[in-house]
Amino acid sequence: MKRNHVLCGSASVLALLLAGATLVQNHALAQGGGAQAPRLDVDPLWPKPLGNHQILGSVTGVTVDAQNHIWVTHRGLDSLGGNEKGPTLTPPASQCCFAAPAVLEFDQPGNLIGHWGGPGQGYQWPQAPSGIAVDSKGNVWVAGAGVDPPPAGRGRGGPGGGRAEAPAAPVPGDAHVLKFSRTGQFLLQIGAPGKMEGPDSQTTLNRPTMVAYDAAANEIYVADGGNRRVVVFDADKGTYKRHWGAYGEKPGDAPSGPYDPAAPPPRQFRDVSCVKISRDNQVYVCDRRNDRIQVFQKDGKFVKEAIVSRTTLGDGAVWDVAFSSDPQQQFVFVADGHDKKVLILQRGTLQQVGSFGDGGRLPGRFYAVGSVSVDAQGNVYTGENLEGKRVQKWLRR
Repeated sequence: MKRNHVLCGSASVLALLLAGATLVQNHALAQGGGAQAPRLDVDPLWPKPLGNHQILGSVTGVTVDAQNHIWVTHRGLDSLGGNEKGPTLTPPASQCCFAAPAVLEFDQPGNLIGHWGGPGQGYQWPQAPSGIAVDSKGNVWVAGAGVDPPPAGRGRGGPGGGRAEAPAAPVPGDAHVLKFSRTGQFLLQIGAPGKMEGPDSQTTLNRPTMVAYDAAANEIYVADGGNRRVVVFDADKGTYKRHWGAYGEKPGDAPSGPYDPAAPPPRQFRDVSCVKISRDNQVYVCDRRNDRIQVFQKDGKFVKEAIVSRTTLGDGAVWDVAFSSDPQQQFVFVADGHDKKVLILQRGTLQQVGSFGDGGRLPGRFYAVGSVSVDAQGNVYTGENLEGKRVQKWLRR
């Protein structure tokens, strides 16, 4: 009898999850005007549990490689609340939980098939790993974007979490990008923590947020957030190639001032949060807190821009982008972390044709969705930053 009760309860929970997934799909279709937008259902049971009391911290990067493996990077222990890291406190406060390794590799069904990350010989692991990319050779790139100050009232301790840890000694701010083999062997570092020489530097970075690889030229594009620019390096040697700011102009370091949705688009980037390269060799750049996407040729020549969710304030509407899997990459998926949804744009016009997700904790809902990627079958993967601490899979129908 007890076993029957457990089975019935599990079936009920699964039914509720699937019902929630259906509601999310219907919302996406209604917003997208029917068949124009891709049909997506959340998979409420992806990925599979990590085991050993391991959990994710704030997820800062999600990407899909040529093998359709899904790579995730997260901020680990430092982003866990006091009530989430009981065994690591002094004295230990509970049996759960431990931060998962910083870099995780999943297969499409959601099995964890590889993991590594953290300090090692010959390189400096970031305070906060940010975007992640896998190049055509299978090498893994991780950007170090530093740590934002916690909002007022949010600390590392918490009710029921045991004694809070003493503040760590200050360490140099992240200003570098790391390259590893797919098994975690260190290969290359561009930039160095604490070394920031401004937006004209050819050797230093400032809180880079994301990287994109161009196989044709063997170049790595860096969204150099603190320098408000895109900068390009040789992917093997790490030598400088070129850089540019908004509209392909010289980047500046003057204060931006508050974002004003009624004002003309500013001539400088405010917050370069992503860079992606489409199959037709267009470079897409997220300017997160300016609520816009700018598109360039590979040499930095400006092509076009689109304002996305213009009235979004705060952390902005354009955190990350990904392209649909069809040959023409007809759609752009935009992670709008502030509004807690993923927007769907027609890539040719950059006009919105749909959205999916909404704010909340259940499967199919979001909190600070900041990463998005797509596999070869058109399934979408999302990662949630800040207190979201989750990755989700959306099945293409």
